[in-house]
Amino acid sequence: MSVLTSVPTDGLPELKVTQLRVLRSEWTKFRSLRSTMWTLLTALVLMIGIGALFSAVSASQYHTFSPAQMASFDPVSVSLAGTTFAVIAFGVLGVLTMSGEYGTGMIRSSLTVVPRRLPVLWAKLGVFAGVVLAASLAASFAAFWLGQALLAGHHLGVSITSPDALRSVIGAALYITVSGLIGVTLGALFRNTAAGIATFTGVFFVLPPLASLLPSSVSDHLTQYLPSNAGSAIFGGAHDVSNALSPWTGFAVLCGYAVILIAAAGWRLRHSDA
Repeated sequence: MSVLTSVPTDGLPELKVTQLRVLRSEWTKFRSLRSTMWTLLTALVLMIGIGALFSAVSASQYHTFSPAQMASFDPVSVSLAGTTFAVIAFGVLGVLTMSGEYGTGMIRSSLTVVPRRLPVLWAKLGVFAGVVLAASLAASFAAFWLGQALLAGHHLGVSITSPDALRSVIGAALYITVSGLIGVTLGALFRNTAAGIATFTGVFFVLPPLASLLPSSVSDHLTQYLPSNAGSAIFGGAHDVSNALSPWTGFAVLCGYAVILIAAAGWRLRHSDA
């Protein structure tokens, strides 16, 4: 003979789906993936190592530069040369942040627990932005100080208090973070890792050189508005682009692309099945 007993629920906290709880859940998923840690480590090594390599080579070859090259030499942007390569790793990580769950089917569980859907996207974007900004900011300062130490041996280094130096160092981290967020939105839009990575790579690294092949009457008014050229202006990475935008204007253009893609990703998440 069995006796049915009821468990009183009085006094138990009512568990609701809140943005903070979704954020904690996404943070747990983000840090528990081994691929996340390896990708972050790769990006940091690329940013610091390549910046140091460019600085060392520039210092040793500076005496062979032409007067025009010496006049345009920017020790800050040289030490931050690894930023462009780090963007590749962080962009891939951004795509995987969304597309990975679609590939494994985990996204169905996430959206079942959070039926309103959009809090999942906001949480993923928030976790990604926080981690990447902190990591890239640390790497940016490390790349700057190491690069300037290598350049200082040939009296080419500058201090962080030099004009535009601090803005460039912080700007490199901001550029990486927003570019990575674009990768997250591409993963949400395509829901496929290969398609997301291919699109990110094409937009940031294939489209700019192709656009430069256009007639100058067209390319001079187009290339500076491409995401990579506009965003990299904030740390001096667009010095080879004719009519490059001013640093903060270029960064605002990059943020505009990110906002549009975030809106598109949110619309698709809400209006299509997982």
